[in-house]
Amino acid sequence: MTAELVRGQNHTLPQTRLEIRVSAGTPVVVGATLGDERGTVRGVEWIAHPGSPQLPGLEVSQQAAADHRLAVDLEALPAGAHRVTVLLALPVGAGGPVRFGAVPAPFVAVTGLDGTEIATFTLTDLDAESAVSALELYRRQDAWKVRAVGQGYAGGLAEMLADQGVTDPAALAGSILEAVTRGLARSVAPPPPRTPEADRVRHATGSADHRPTMPPAAPEPPEPLADPATTGPAHTTQPHTAPGPAAGGPSAAGASAGGPINYAHPRRQHAAPPSPPPAAPPAQPGQPAQPIAGDATGWSMDERLYNQIWGMFEDLARAVAAYRSAVDFAESRMDQELDRALSDPRNRIGGAGDRAREAARAKRDELASRAREALDRDLAQLAAEAAVVEPALPAAYAGWGNPVWHAHRIPMEIPMALRIGDLHLPERTDLRIPLLVRLPLERGMWVDSGRTASEAAALTDTDRLRRLAMETAVAHAARLLAVYPPGEFAVHVIDPAGSAAGPLAPLVEAGVLAGPPAAGPGGVASVLAHLTRRVDLVQMAVRARAADSLPPDLDTGEQLLVVNDFPHGFDDRAVTQLRYLADEGPAVGVHLLMVADREEASAYGPVLDPLWRSLLRITPVADSHLADPWVGHAWTYEPLTIPPGSRVLEQVLSAVAAARRATGR
Repeated sequence: MTAELVRGQNHTLPQTRLEIRVSAGTPVVVGATLGDERGTVRGVEWIAHPGSPQLPGLEVSQQAAADHRLAVDLEALPAGAHRVTVLLALPVGAGGPVRFGAVPAPFVAVTGLDGTEIATFTLTDLDAESAVSALELYRRQDAWKVRAVGQGYAGGLAEMLADQGVTDPAALAGSILEAVTRGLARSVAPPPPRTPEADRVRHATGSADHRPTMPPAAPEPPEPLADPATTGPAHTTQPHTAPGPAAGGPSAAGASAGGPINYAHPRRQHAAPPSPPPAAPPAQPGQPAQPIAGDATGWSMDERLYNQIWGMFEDLARAVAAYRSAVDFAESRMDQELDRALSDPRNRIGGAGDRAREAARAKRDELASRAREALDRDLAQLAAEAAVVEPALPAAYAGWGNPVWHAHRIPMEIPMALRIGDLHLPERTDLRIPLLVRLPLERGMWVDSGRTASEAAALTDTDRLRRLAMETAVAHAARLLAVYPPGEFAVHVIDPAGSAAGPLAPLVEAGVLAGPPAAGPGGVASVLAHLTRRVDLVQMAVRARAADSLPPDLDTGEQLLVVNDFPHGFDDRAVTQLRYLADEGPAVGVHLLMVADREEASAYGPVLDPLWRSLLRITPVADSHLADPWVGHAWTYEPLTIPPGSRVLEQVLSAVAAARRATGR
C-alpha cells in the first residue's frame, strides 16, 4: 500500500533498489546529494547534478524536464554515505518561472523497479522558493527509510547547497545552471497535437457496458519508449527516442456517460505553431474524412509530417489500450457474474449452473466482439493514413525502399529527426509506425548482436547475426551522413579484429569515413584518445565561453563512433574512455553506435551497466523489446532493411562523397 507522506513524515523502505519519480508542471532541475551520519556532504564528488549525473548507486537526469526518473541503489552507495537528499530547482535564467509558488505543486514518488509506489509526497505551500529539498532517504539501524522534507530556499540553488555544507556553493550552482542551459538549448519540446483533442478521439460512441469501468491509466513517462533490458532502476534521459508522446494515462470522463472516452492526459500542454495544416478534402456523407499527408500543425512540411507520425503513434497506442482494457473488463465481468451465480448452492445442481456459465460467456463474447469492431475501425483509419503518409515522407523519415532516396540531395541543414526503424503491435502487424529519433542525437545507439535478444535472433546463425548487426550499423551511419550538410558529420570506426571488412566496404569504398577503420590495440587507443580530447576541449571552451579559442585542427562537426564487436579489443582504460564518451559526448556532438552482444560483455561485471542504460538498444532482426510505460505496450521493433538487389546505399554514399568534393570538405 502506498504511503502518502506529509512534510516531516517518514516511511520504511522495503527494498534498496528504487526509482524516484518527479512530476512537475514545468521543467525543473533534479539533483541529489549524499550525506554522512551527520548529514554532511563531504565534497562535490558526493553531488549528482546535470553536469555530473552519476555517482555510485545514484543517477540523475542530465537536463531540466517536467518529469524525471532517478535511479537509486542504496547498497551501491559510497562507504560512509548514510543519507540521500533529492533536490529540485527551477532553471533560473532560462525564461521560465522563477518561483515554485507560480507553478503546480511538484509530486515525488518512490517506487520499486516494477513501478509499484512505496511512498509519495506532494510539495505544497511553496511560494518564493526557487529550490527545494524534496525527499531524504536515510539509514537507521541498518534499515533505510524515506522522509518527506519539503524545505524551500528563496535564495535558490546556491543557498540550498550552502545549507548542505557544500564549499563554494555559488560556483557549483552556476556550473549546474550552465549545464542545464546547454541542455535546454539542445532540447525540443514535444510536438503539439495535429488536430484539436476532440477530433483526435477516434473511438465510436457506444453503451457503457462495453467499456471498462475505469480506462487504463499509467504514469507520465519521461520518454515514450525504453528498453527494459537496459534501463535498470531508472532511465534514462529523456531524449525522445520514438514518435510516441510523453503523455500519461487516459481520462475516465467518458466511461460512465457512454460516450467517447477522452484519452488525453490532463497535464499535457502544447504550444502549437501558427502554421495550420493543409485542408483535407471533404468527406463523403457517412464516410470518415480522407487522410492527407501533413495533417498536423508545424512550421514546415517536415515538422507537420513529424507531428503527424507522433499523432499516429498516439492513436495506435490508445486504440489498442482501449481494446485490451475492454477485453480485460469483459473477462473480469464474466468472472464476477459466475461467482455470484455459483455462490448459491441451488445453482450448482441441475442445469442452472450450466445456463449461468453460458450466459456469462455469451455476454463476454459480445463485449469483446464490440471492442474488436471498434478497434478494427480505428486500425483501418490509421492504415489508410499510413498509406498516404509513407510515400510523402522526406528522405530522413523514409525507409530505404522509398523512391525519395534515389533522388536524394545532400541538404544544407539538418532535418528534425531520423528514422531508425518501424514499430508495430500484434493486433495488426502490417500497420507500421516510423520510429524517429531527434537530431542532433541525444543518445547513442546499441545494435544488439546477441542470439538471446529475441526469438528471431535465436533462430539466426551467430555469424550471420553479427554480420546483420554490423550492416545495420553501417546503414544508420550512412543515413546520418546523408542528412547532414557536407562536412558537418564525421564517422569513425573501431573494428579491433578487422572482422567487419565486408559490411564496412560501402563506407570505405565511398571514402566517407574520417579515417581507415581502427584495428588492434593501437588503433583503438588512437581513436578513443582523439574523440576524448575533442570532448574535453569543447567542454572547456563552452564553460569558459571561449568557443573561438578551439584549436584550428579540431573538427567542430558532429562525430559518430561506430564500435564493432565490443568489448573485444578493449582494455580497462579503453572501456573507461568509452563510458566517458557515452556520458559526456552527446552534449558536445560525439555519439556512439555500438555493435555488441551484452552477454559477452558480462565479464566486465556491473561496471558496464551505466553504459548499456545510456544507449538506445535496437536489433538487426525483429524484437519486441521497446516498452511503453504510457500504456504498458511492448512494441515490436523492425529494423530498416535495404531491398534485395538494391544499390541505394552505394548511391547515397556516392552522393555524400560528391557533395563533400564540391564543397571542399
